[in-house]
Amino acid sequence: MNARPLYYDKDTVCEVTSLSAFTVEDLVRRNEFPRPRQLSGKRVGWLAREVEEWAESRPIADQPPPPNTGVKRARGAASPAPRA
Repeated sequence: MNARPLYYDKDTVCEVTSLSAFTVEDLVRRNEFPRPRQLSGKRVGWLAREVEEWAESRPIADQPPPPNTGVKRARGAASPAPRA
């Protein structure tokens, strides 16, 4: 039996929302994203249902995403050279 997770850790929140950790933290600070719940002394998690409800509440975009959306660069990878 594969139970659906009740809580997401930050890495999972980033993965399921396609947002960076910085963006998630910034949205939480601005009260524009669900706040994490205290799970134990030093562990927090986001209630999966709240993250999904937030995602479903996002407005429909008027334009498609740019082609590089979701493409991750290796850490420390140099930026492409500027075109002349």
